[in-house]
Amino acid sequence: MSISNESELAGMQKISEVVGITLRKMREYARPGMSTKELDEYGGSLLSHYNARSAPNLAYGFPGWTCISVNNEVAHGIPSEKTILQEGDLVNIDVSAELNGYWSDNGGSFVLGQDIHNHTNLVEASRKILYKAIQHIRGGVKIADIGNLIEKEAHMSGYKVIRNLAGHGIGRSLHEEPSDIVCYYDRFNKTRFKKNSVVAIETFISTKASHAYDKGDGWTLVTKDKSFVAQHEHTILITDGKPIILTEANHIWN
Repeated sequence: MSISNESELAGMQKISEVVGITLRKMREYARPGMSTKELDEYGGSLLSHYNARSAPNLAYGFPGWTCISVNNEVAHGIPSEKTILQEGDLVNIDVSAELNGYWSDNGGSFVLGQDIHNHTNLVEASRKILYKAIQHIRGGVKIADIGNLIEKEAHMSGYKVIRNLAGHGIGRSLHEEPSDIVCYYDRFNKTRFKKNSVVAIETFISTKASHAYDKGDGWTLVTKDKSFVAQHEHTILITDGKPIILTEANHIWN
């Protein structure tokens, strides 16, 4: 989406604040012994409070209000009464929603409770790499150059990137062009970020794997080698200078 007036900006700011707050509150609400279904229902109640509609449910019929992935699950985890959160779990919550015709997307991985499985370094790498990548995005910058930055930063931290998941344009629908904001250098991608456009930027930082695969339920993506992945995501408005982070209410850098 390209922002062309104050009304459109206000619409994107509102839904972005909603998904940001929802993600932050879900992260704060999560606790050991809780099912991911219970956590998702809480997230759904927050979206309903703001009159927002779950984007994955609305757009694709996803069986949940939010995506909650645990440990070796990479993305699109289905909330379940059978999945009980445990101390030290690596948890990822992805919240996207629609309000008054505007769509926004954000996500973040975190360690639940005490880090008894040593996931903190991975989570911190993902957070820091997303921050650095966003600081380099402005109108005219090649998408491939940001992918190159993410991949190099991951390698310098001792990690890899997931190559078959990507950030994307957003605004009037959940997924818009550009659809290929990948976490690695794609020398064939000559597309540049455009001023006033809205995109969802994501990092997928992995301990070993470079691809994610369908778990078999049609939604959940996992690594075949049981490696772990941390993801963080912001929806941003691109300018001539530093981008405006529309989903800053999620406090993923706090």
